[in-house]
Amino acid sequence: MLAGCASGGDDGAGDGGPTGPATDSGTTSAAPTSTPSTSSAPPTTTAPAVPPPNEPQPAAIVEVPAAQWEAMVAAGMVRPECPVQSPDQLRRVEVDYIDFEGDRQRGHLVVATDTAETTARIFQRLVDAEFPIRQMRGVEVYDGDTLASLQADNTSAYNCRRADQINAPFTDSPHANGRAVDINPLENPWRDLRCDCWSPSAEFAERTPGPGKILEGDLVWQAFDDEGWIWQNIDVPDYMHFDTGYPSRPYAS
Repeated sequence: MLAGCASGGDDGAGDGGPTGPATDSGTTSAAPTSTPSTSSAPPTTTAPAVPPPNEPQPAAIVEVPAAQWEAMVAAGMVRPECPVQSPDQLRRVEVDYIDFEGDRQRGHLVVATDTAETTARIFQRLVDAEFPIRQMRGVEVYDGDTLASLQADNTSAYNCRRADQINAPFTDSPHANGRAVDINPLENPWRDLRCDCWSPSAEFAERTPGPGKILEGDLVWQAFDDEGWIWQNIDVPDYMHFDTGYPSRPYAS
């Protein structure tokens, strides 16, 4: 189930505090000469309902908030050579996820507008299956630095990467078009031929089952495959990466 709603800043707008109980106005008249009746109870107030902690929320597709867009531009993630030039080309998909401690968190992915609904469906399946994700934030939090985001084990999507961090022309790049997702980079590294090394780390490079890891045919692979996404759409191992095709074009289910 997808729900649309307005969103505030980079991490969403917070709810206002509860409204306190109204107080009756006072009076300066003389005290009554008789005892007030106690036949009726005084009026009571009910505090607004507060959702329990970790209350599940459906995925929500919203416009990229102005503050987040400005941060993306400031981080160099939007430049003249990039295919995305307007926030209207992107959507923010806000989704729950289960962290490695088993707690429910709320994160978001910035993706192409045509890719938002499929992204929301996939990540709803992942949270329902309690697949653990370390964190899920926009790459502008890391000043647009792909490697810094990977080293933080950050699950992310859109990034028109810097010239020294790309493997495809800007116009063709799935990430630069918002049609690729990298999941748990530490647990699912890629083989960087520029250094002939695993990035961001070789610690979990072996494809054996483990928390947060992706293997062919598993629940993560299946969730993406059912929506027509491709795993490791590159000539080297890239276990974190799913995209909707290369060169990137509007998503079609």
